[in-house]
Amino acid sequence: MLKNLPTLHIPNPKQLITTSVITAFTFCLSIGTSVAQTDTRIYDIIDAVSEDRLRADVKKLADFGTRHTLSDTVSNTRGIGAARRWIKSEFEKTSQACNNCLDVFFQSDLVKKGTNPRIIKDVAVVNVVAVQKGSKYPNRYILMSGDIDSRISDPTNYTDDAPGANDNASGMAGTLEAARVLSKYTFENSIIYVGLSGEEQGLFGGKGLAAYAKEQGWEIIGIMNNDMIGNIEGVDGVIDNRTFRIFSEPVPPTETERQRNARRFYGGEVDGISRQLARFIYKTTKTYMPEMNPRMIYRLDRFGRGGHHRPFNDAGFAGIRIMEAHENYTQQHQDIRTENGINYGDTFEHVNFPYNAKLTAVNAINLASIAWAPPTPSNVGIGGIVEANARLQWDAVEGAVAYKVYWRDTTSPTWDNSRLITNGTSATLNGIVIDNFFFGVAAVGKDGHESPVAFPSTIIRD
Repeated sequence: MLKNLPTLHIPNPKQLITTSVITAFTFCLSIGTSVAQTDTRIYDIIDAVSEDRLRADVKKLADFGTRHTLSDTVSNTRGIGAARRWIKSEFEKTSQACNNCLDVFFQSDLVKKGTNPRIIKDVAVVNVVAVQKGSKYPNRYILMSGDIDSRISDPTNYTDDAPGANDNASGMAGTLEAARVLSKYTFENSIIYVGLSGEEQGLFGGKGLAAYAKEQGWEIIGIMNNDMIGNIEGVDGVIDNRTFRIFSEPVPPTETERQRNARRFYGGEVDGISRQLARFIYKTTKTYMPEMNPRMIYRLDRFGRGGHHRPFNDAGFAGIRIMEAHENYTQQHQDIRTENGINYGDTFEHVNFPYNAKLTAVNAINLASIAWAPPTPSNVGIGGIVEANARLQWDAVEGAVAYKVYWRDTTSPTWDNSRLITNGTSATLNGIVIDNFFFGVAAVGKDGHESPVAFPSTIIRD
């Protein structure tokens, strides 16, 4: 790393070494070493995730009988009302343990009967939100979500048992656990932990919170939607406790016609903000949890299906879905029964808690890494048309001590090459032809944490 630093004149031992020289050298050395090292706090976060707490939370959520969005809201032991009150109380316990570091509240919207065929009566779709404010960028938010609600075969049946242990008590428990672990730290950016309702009825909780974020003027860095993170045995017989999927859409649905036309000439078909968030999660996981096998899936969600990150994408925010690699459809959206020797139903005994803990840790370390990082560079420009060198420039980022220029083959899913820039907000990559690669820039903070990569948005023509 030091080879990229500005040349410093160090006097020989017989000369007077001034304070300014020592200070300058120490500053440059600190930059060179900090961006080259991993942050040991991340390993502490991984170790702090508790299988026992996850097991207890999934059991508690499954024992509410049903958490269908239209189910009972009066009982203290059954239905979605009891479940969301318990979730709120758990967030509040976490907040009390960290000197009230979380702002915990309900966010709700009324959905009218007949909005779609699954809304058979008026219902208040209520999310449970816990906000951990950042010390430097309190209005910049990275979100982790799990779904509160559950269902069985008939999506309108809100009375029969629907324990929803894996779908999605596993994701909700992971969100509660991430809050417990990360609330012990202070971050520059804000983190939101949220239980979303109404997913099975039409993604209504996500729609409501995305609209609320717009109304509040929140700057959303991204949302990590966790939907089914506890199953390791697929319906195809594959057993895998290390692989997980990261679903992300290629470009935002809110892009303009001008932006769409520009992509035809300059590229970027797989480089939207959600795809960059997916790449960030892939890189962080491989760095700190190399035993895990993250798979980036190049589509919004599973074939023809949807998840609670989609409403955030629809609002123009970055959002991805984290979930198990091998699903078991006999345990999803099924009436509890036994047929032909197969036990159908999403029940507690099917959840694998070591795996649930691993994917919770994946979320926690990525939340922390982003929350400790400076903002993503803006106004990234690229030049080098009909030249032998690629040139990039970008706006300075507050809090960044360095930048990383990334490039990759156009067929590569990951950022494979990089150059550290410790002086200025521009770089020339000699011998790297712009036609043959894709490029991006990330900001690097004092502890070495990087922002998600920004893909170029303007062309340098001079």
